[in-house]
Amino acid sequence: MIKDLIRKYNVPGPRYTSYPTVPYWDKTGISYENWLSSCKKSFNQSNNDEGISLYIHLPFCENLCTFCGCHKRITKRHDVEEPYIETVLKEWELYVGVFGTKPKIKELHLGGGTPTFFSAENLKKLINGIKELSEVLPNPEFSFEGHPNHTSKEQLQTLFDLGFTRNSFGVQDYDYQVQKTINRVQPFENVQKVTNWSREIGYESISHDLVYGLPKQNMSSIKQTILKTQELLPDRIAFYSYAHVPWIKGVGQRGYDENDLPKDQEKRALYEIGKQMFNDLGYVEIGMDHFALKQDSLYRAVENKTIHRNFMGYSSQKTKLMVGLGMSSISDSWYGFAQNVKTVEEYQKIVGEGVIPIFRGHHLNEEDLILRKHILNLMCHFKTSWHEKTQQTPMLYKGLELMKELEKDQLLKIDNKELTVFEQGKIFIRNICMCLDARMLRNKPTTSIFSQTI
Repeated sequence: MIKDLIRKYNVPGPRYTSYPTVPYWDKTGISYENWLSSCKKSFNQSNNDEGISLYIHLPFCENLCTFCGCHKRITKRHDVEEPYIETVLKEWELYVGVFGTKPKIKELHLGGGTPTFFSAENLKKLINGIKELSEVLPNPEFSFEGHPNHTSKEQLQTLFDLGFTRNSFGVQDYDYQVQKTINRVQPFENVQKVTNWSREIGYESISHDLVYGLPKQNMSSIKQTILKTQELLPDRIAFYSYAHVPWIKGVGQRGYDENDLPKDQEKRALYEIGKQMFNDLGYVEIGMDHFALKQDSLYRAVENKTIHRNFMGYSSQKTKLMVGLGMSSISDSWYGFAQNVKTVEEYQKIVGEGVIPIFRGHHLNEEDLILRKHILNLMCHFKTSWHEKTQQTPMLYKGLELMKELEKDQLLKIDNKELTVFEQGKIFIRNICMCLDARMLRNKPTTSIFSQTI
């Protein structure tokens, strides 16, 4: 039964870190003035209550990992660090000027690229520069991504002293053949070292990122990877499906034979064995692709119904305004999205001219806002409802009609203006959300733009 459903529903689809998804933003975009107005509106509504989130994109990596879909710049030259940080701080200064008063930061995340490409001294300069123009709210969540091969104890201690309490390390897989194929060779001892250092220093939450569906990966290698993970028992695990999109990411993802990739049911079996092993270790499945121990803030957010999803993935904190700083970063004002230019040189040039460097965006209309809320509910809680008129729109009802087949397959239930996804339906959550994706339904893609849903 499940094999047949996987074959039936394993189609290309978005991961829904936003709605509308980036390929379906309005072609006319969002004007510079409207974007700033949108930010200020959201800031004025939320700064005194929930505060705002910051995402800072640090794009540099010393080596190209061929599985990676991030916007990055490969270099071994570390003289790029200071000019880039100065530009990020200038961009933040421009946003603070728009707000007109000190932002109150509730959440801050350093992503990449490889944030730990930067020296401890430069990371300190960056965070202190952000703080000088801001106020940090009580009990904030400051987090960063680290490469186990390129993270020192000094960097960990420096970031902890600056208020960081959570980190995540990209592990992907411990099998040497898999690591060699994706050009990400990192011994278990390196992951063990940074994990133990983090615990000694006092980090409250340590996460490991694992990927299933990688080339040369099989049932034996995934089991060994999880047994190795068991030895370290991180507080949180992100267990992502490998997104094979070489038509977008180019030469890196074309560096191996596609026949080496686990397909359909074989790929799903890797996830199922991982899920079972994580459950046996005491992890609880959260949303899509995430597992957490019960002491972790992400689990508590599920229990308290405060879990949120945005361009940074799942978060235990919800803020209406998320400002993205750095090359390629995406900002979210709730009413609109805007993405920065995608090259370091253009980013530094435009910010140097005193302009926030957005190059595309989207202004959400009333239908977008309603559907976004339902998709967010499904991605975070696996349920949604529409009892109030403000929760209804004609495309919601069209989407519910499209879900009749999913309901017939016993993956969900629609009853009394409520939609509940069953346990067996959770692996198809992207397919369920696609039924509510009005913009994609009106303009179905004719070329490959998304990875497979399962």
